[in-house]
Amino acid sequence: MQAKAIAKPSRQQEIWQDRVFNVVVLALVIIILAITLYPLYLVLICSISDATLVTTGQVTLYPKGITMLGYNSVMENKEIWRSYANSIFYTVGGTVLSLIVTMGAAFTLSRKFPGKRLISFLFAFTMFFNGGMIPTFLTVRDVGLYNSPWVCVLMGCVSVWNVMLARTYISTNIPEALYEAANLDGASQIQYFLQIVLPLSGTIVGVLAVYYGVAKWNDYWTGLIYLNKRELLPLQTILKEILASLESSRELLMSMASDSAENDAELLNRAQIAKYCIIVVSTVPAVALYLCMQKFFVKGVMIGSVKG
Repeated sequence: MQAKAIAKPSRQQEIWQDRVFNVVVLALVIIILAITLYPLYLVLICSISDATLVTTGQVTLYPKGITMLGYNSVMENKEIWRSYANSIFYTVGGTVLSLIVTMGAAFTLSRKFPGKRLISFLFAFTMFFNGGMIPTFLTVRDVGLYNSPWVCVLMGCVSVWNVMLARTYISTNIPEALYEAANLDGASQIQYFLQIVLPLSGTIVGVLAVYYGVAKWNDYWTGLIYLNKRELLPLQTILKEILASLESSRELLMSMASDSAENDAELLNRAQIAKYCIIVVSTVPAVALYLCMQKFFVKGVMIGSVKG
């Protein structure tokens, strides 16, 4: 009885400490979640609010003067939809190609062969050193990819970090006994890779699809540097141009004081709302991709990040 009396307060104190810890963690998670989601929420409510109220900072917690003028402007802009289609093509084509090359390289590096250490070192070397923008531009131009839509598909095709992630996943989650059994049955390396490794690597493939897909969709730099034809530009490059032009136009109007300047300011306010609408429209595919792949995301990252 005396031992139970001594153990009981200790147990109650432990439960109290756990509850305090859980409350603190929950509060921190809520704060971080609010900080993360509020900018997205603000862009959404600004996209359907009155332009004047948005530019004067009156829209903070809920939409005011609800209007669809910005979305109507986006729908009527043919250049935006053309660039939207370009981004879809670049993202889908680039992601598929990246997955093929990454999984092939990861499978090769997971096998034992002469010179493996040297090749692994050369892969890792590119994570820290590169030729720079000017040599890369000259190479792209010389191979005929300048002003070609394929430059947006091929640039950034392989991420060495993703190759290492996939290699670790294959090495730790696919037993070597499967390879030995396939080898006894007369399967070649390609057959083993296509018929055994890929079907068992769905989790890491889903994670890599998210990584590559979001990176390709958000890539504006490739179009800005390597594309000179406006009909080939991706959506993010067009959005970057719109943001830059709005900023320069705002600085110009602040130095003017006339009736025409007031009219231009009204047009600028409408363009500002259209900017928010474009951000919302351009963010939807990335968010949808995350939602579709979320069941693979945490599991794939954790398994592929642990070295066995």
